[in-house]
Amino acid sequence: MTAPASDITAILLAGWRPVPDPLAVAAGVEAKPLAPVGGEPMINRPARALLAHPAIGRLIVLTQAPELFASDPATAWIAEHPRVRFERSGGGIASSLIALLDRGDVPFPMLMTTADHVLLDGAMLDQMVREGSGTDIAVAMVERQTLLARYPKSRRTWLKFRDGWWSGANIFWFGSAKARSVIALWQEVEQDRKKGWKILSAFGPLALLGAVLRISTLRGGIARVGRRFGLVARLVAMDKAEACIDADKPDDVVLIETILAQ
Repeated sequence: MTAPASDITAILLAGWRPVPDPLAVAAGVEAKPLAPVGGEPMINRPARALLAHPAIGRLIVLTQAPELFASDPATAWIAEHPRVRFERSGGGIASSLIALLDRGDVPFPMLMTTADHVLLDGAMLDQMVREGSGTDIAVAMVERQTLLARYPKSRRTWLKFRDGWWSGANIFWFGSAKARSVIALWQEVEQDRKKGWKILSAFGPLALLGAVLRISTLRGGIARVGRRFGLVARLVAMDKAEACIDADKPDDVVLIETILAQ
């Protein structure tokens, strides 16, 4: 089933790590989402893309300091927009999401992305809405050949599986309240990254063995994790290579600005 028009809640993560971010330091701004990319704060482009999409009904910006965006002349438009509200985030993404969900005033389905997803566009959102609809949770990824066919010199972090080498696209779909159980597991990973094997083992011994031996497909693994939690989970293999290019490092900004100039 496709989500009704203007009925999706978009969540834009606009927080930052406690350690100094090189892009923010180089730009002389207090927070990474305010660092300029293509002549304006990076948060502006994904915010505009989300608000322009016909399926997005409302936008929630999660950040530690909403006042930074309201007081900056270049981003004040976001805080003033009638379909935008800012929410103060906590110590981690998952814990902030759970706190938001537990309030009960944020309707499903939800589409979540990040402020450094500068190249986010309508086509990516179309695909995520189309393929995420009907699931409880969906995760967007880009397969290596999709990226290298267009940007052969781009460097990403890849996860190797039998069905390809995958890089995250920082777009997530939460179709129902059932997704909370997976977000809670994500919270455990945030709190204790050194015990990742214990998190994998929560998916069951076959999932753990498959991850260690790298014999599982990513598509099948995500679907199996979903079944483990009693929900429908899906990998969305993004068609556009740009979906996995975010503004994380200076080299990324150079590539993004080259793409924008074209």
